[in-house]
Amino acid sequence: MSSAHSAIRLIVGLGNPGEKYVNTRHNAGAWFVEQLATEWGIKLLVETKFHGKAAPFSFQGQRGWLLLPTTFMNASGQSVRAFSQFYQIPPEAILVAHDELDFPAGTIRFKEQGGHGGHNGLRDIMQHLSTDRFNRLRIGIGHPGQRSEVLNYVLAPPSKQDKCLITEAIQQSFSILPELVTGDIQQAIQKLHTPL
Repeated sequence: MSSAHSAIRLIVGLGNPGEKYVNTRHNAGAWFVEQLATEWGIKLLVETKFHGKAAPFSFQGQRGWLLLPTTFMNASGQSVRAFSQFYQIPPEAILVAHDELDFPAGTIRFKEQGGHGGHNGLRDIMQHLSTDRFNRLRIGIGHPGQRSEVLNYVLAPPSKQDKCLITEAIQQSFSILPELVTGDIQQAIQKLHTPL
């Protein structure tokens, strides 16, 4: 089964655990999964053996899981590997939502596979899964302009305006969930990447 036709069975939201980081830009992926859990009316519960919080979902006749790793960002792969191995979920059926410096706040893009682009969460997942063949939902947070400022930037909260843009973009991106969970990836990409 090619990645173009794999239904998404595991949706992972990347971030750092704890109150200190909950509102920081680096947690945009976690915001996606938290908003989705609220949208679907499901509760994420701590799953110690998976180093995260998880909840099953049933949508459009498909079953899958939401996962929030509770490791720090640069150890996210530990959680993703433990979970995907236990439930026998192939990388092509995994969607990882993460913050993306290359896009302005309010932009979300889908990517089927590829490099980590310097993102430590993606880097660790690639190392633990021994592949880059998992899907990504890239949630734009903007760029500080200087590489030397990136660390402080991602670990700081966005402006009120940017937070609104990110929240709205996440909400709008839920429109492609029917295609994602049924495996119509190309239609999902077309829908998400076409301006309203």
